[in-house]
Amino acid sequence: MKFIIATLISAAASLAVAGVEINQAAPDFELKSSQGKTVKLSDQKGKWVVLEWFNNECPYVEKHYGTQNMQSLQKKFTEKGVVWLTMASSAPNKQGHMTPKQANKIIADRKASQTALLLDPSGQVGRLYDAKTTPHMFVINPEGKVYYHGAIDSDSSFKPSTIKGAKNYVDIALSEGLAGKKQASVSPQKPYGCSVKYASK
Repeated sequence: MKFIIATLISAAASLAVAGVEINQAAPDFELKSSQGKTVKLSDQKGKWVVLEWFNNECPYVEKHYGTQNMQSLQKKFTEKGVVWLTMASSAPNKQGHMTPKQANKIIADRKASQTALLLDPSGQVGRLYDAKTTPHMFVINPEGKVYYHGAIDSDSSFKPSTIKGAKNYVDIALSEGLAGKKQASVSPQKPYGCSVKYASK
């Protein structure tokens, strides 16, 4: 039994590591936004880009949106020219799946400040990045390379009260990148949250 548990823990830990590597080219993709616009990653070359995996029904997402922590971060950096793409990879009939109309209402209700919310119901882009959790964060530099990936911050609890004392890795990475630092001091980190609700293979 101990061996089985240890194996399961080891497997879970290995699955938590992102499929993209720091300083490697971020895989290109093309998705429709909740507004019906086509967004292509390669069109953002020359800009800093954030990918934020999202599931509105996940308590870990609620931790950051219910406190306005995520929205504040979005606003802080989009005002500095960062392209912030919120990614919804939940499959139809699974937790977190949204129609474009539902997604737009959620954006409005949450008072979110992302550049666009992209719909990935097939999970193709999520799997391309090996996104494991909501939230799971990726920062891509103007050269189109992965600058940071992993957790939003240093406290993996779902409790909103833990935000105040946590180190915000995304804030640190983006601040360092915008200041001209070639490599983020915090990258990479293990992501935490609800599992992404992909379609069954």
